[in-house]
Amino acid sequence: MQIHYDFFQTGNTLLPQKGRILISEPFLLDNYFKRSIVLITEHSEEGTVGFVLNKPVNMKVNEIMTDFPPVNAFVSLGGPVQTNTLHYIHTLGDIIPGSIKVIENIYWGGDFEVIRRLLESGSLNNENIRFFLGYSGWQSNQLEDELSNNAWVVADIAPEEIMTPMNRFFWNKALNKLGKKFQMWANFPENPQMN
Repeated sequence: MQIHYDFFQTGNTLLPQKGRILISEPFLLDNYFKRSIVLITEHSEEGTVGFVLNKPVNMKVNEIMTDFPPVNAFVSLGGPVQTNTLHYIHTLGDIIPGSIKVIENIYWGGDFEVIRRLLESGSLNNENIRFFLGYSGWQSNQLEDELSNNAWVVADIAPEEIMTPMNRFFWNKALNKLGKKFQMWANFPENPQMN
């Protein structure tokens, strides 16, 4: 009996765009991208920028940056590019001048001094801001090449999910939502030799 099923072909038809996520395939062994979910915050002919959502670090923002108010907000590894920089997404929109709209109710960046003042006043917390060390970046056509090699699956995500705490299990959850084929990916052991 011949099986007409290719475990490695995603059949993914969604195109990358701002506000969508990239879900890494189960065989990707890169330290930053292994079993990762990346929120795309910018996508154009020049390239793509995004942040890994499900790689939290056990540090507070004020432990990373000196002279910064204590805040109850998540910090994650955003990606392998410029890991000595701090980035943020938030739900405050025009309240933060210079913010870039990513998707409904999710914004990227903006005036850092306004962020600092809102943190000091207690107006910002882990429900409306997330911080990232570094970011994920692809040059022109680089992401498209990786997609053609089935390194990623493109999917939609609800804005409210973006701001929720995520851990490594969110990768499985996101794949399971995509249907039966991707459930096989989600259940693929992290270390096949341990199976």
